[in-house]
Amino acid sequence: MSDGGRLYVCGTPIGNLGDVSDRLREVLQTADVVYAEDTRRTATLLRHVGASPSMRSLFVGNEKSRTADLLASLDEGLTVAMVTDAGMPTVSDPGSDVIRLARQAGHLVTVVPGPSAVVAAVALAGFGGDRFVFEGFLPRKGRERSERLSRIGGEDRPVILFVSPHRLVADLESIAAATGPEREIVITREMTKLHEEVWSGPVAQAIEEWSDRDIKGEVTVVIAPGPLAAPSFDAALVEARGLVGGGAAPSEAARRVATETGVSRREIYEVLIDDQRS
Repeated sequence: MSDGGRLYVCGTPIGNLGDVSDRLREVLQTADVVYAEDTRRTATLLRHVGASPSMRSLFVGNEKSRTADLLASLDEGLTVAMVTDAGMPTVSDPGSDVIRLARQAGHLVTVVPGPSAVVAAVALAGFGGDRFVFEGFLPRKGRERSERLSRIGGEDRPVILFVSPHRLVADLESIAAATGPEREIVITREMTKLHEEVWSGPVAQAIEEWSDRDIKGEVTVVIAPGPLAAPSFDAALVEARGLVGGGAAPSEAARRVATETGVSRREIYEVLIDDQRS
């Protein structure tokens, strides 16, 4: 590790400034420079914590050039904090290149954890948080959008989406087409803020409810997991035969594939034995 600067990747409040941690306050007060997605919004945060570092913007449009500037600041031995408007840099926000390149250059990169819209929405939804999928913002159109929605429709874990307010209804209609109109969803709006709202119900009902509303604020949608697909015996058998062809014993191949797929071990084993007899 070099003796140069240090980069703090800072999670910031997703709405309520009361969620600022003591550690975030200390880092912002002692940083030489803060790179922010929106300097105007970050200025409010800095005033709240009583910090007055130099501040520069780093957003999608200037990320490449400002990454070079930030690395130069680290080379000078400065303490740099990187923040986005809300939540954690790199989570549907810029910052990944900065972190990777700073570490490659030998600078210390550390994180200041903070509130997370993703985790907060999972907790509020009540669909379970042992396993979930974060998909960020849906692609706006084309094949990438349709393929993403198709995967979401078959997902057996809760799916979390960020949604722009003016695209909420269109995204809900696409979700309904992919999951079916009865799939349960939870819509969270303005989490941690004064007008926080949590709505739950079938996606078809959500379309009716939200179509007539003037939607404002940050929106996060959680889609309930879909039903588990029935295991395919034919697909499991193909996999087991491949293992036998690679040298595995029929009993071992049947056991491994049954564990992975849920298909009956005995039925797979019997076919594998018949293969060897024929």
